[in-house]
Amino acid sequence: MRKEVFMAGTGGQGVLLIGQLLTEAASQDGLEVSYFPIYSAEVRGGSTTCTVVISDDAVGSPISGRPATMLLMDQISVDAHLCRLKDGGLAVVNSSLVHTVDRKDIEVISIDAMEKAIEIGSERIGNMVMLGAYVQAAEAVSLGALEKALKIVLPERHHKLLPMNMTALEAGAELARQARG
Repeated sequence: MRKEVFMAGTGGQGVLLIGQLLTEAASQDGLEVSYFPIYSAEVRGGSTTCTVVISDDAVGSPISGRPATMLLMDQISVDAHLCRLKDGGLAVVNSSLVHTVDRKDIEVISIDAMEKAIEIGSERIGNMVMLGAYVQAAEAVSLGALEKALKIVLPERHHKLLPMNMTALEAGAELARQARG
């Protein structure tokens, strides 16, 4: 089994955090994993991407020229990166900020991450909603492993937010289930 996901968004949307969480969760599930972040020099508003490769075997390269899955947080990311997604691939997109997906040869799961995040309690957890949707759709790691990863990756001062983050992950997973019918 080899799963690779390319994640992209704008700085401040939490793309690197969810990449780290997915990496740690894969490790918690006993899988081999690599994490390759790229971000521009801007503090907020610049391009942010990461690639996570999860496998039963050793991961030879942390990058993928044509990933099988993408998690895209905004229209700029869709416009810049969706062309690299493999034919027949899966794109999980944040429909709060993505209005056009011009590929008919892929599966698209549109998640209104911001609306769901606000409903849960904070627009800042839209990234967690998206991660939950991706994990469900791609069957990448278990939600239990993500819960463990949250406790490891989030600084202790943010542990009071663990329940809200788990609710967001679970809500994203449910939205992905509903999107697939």
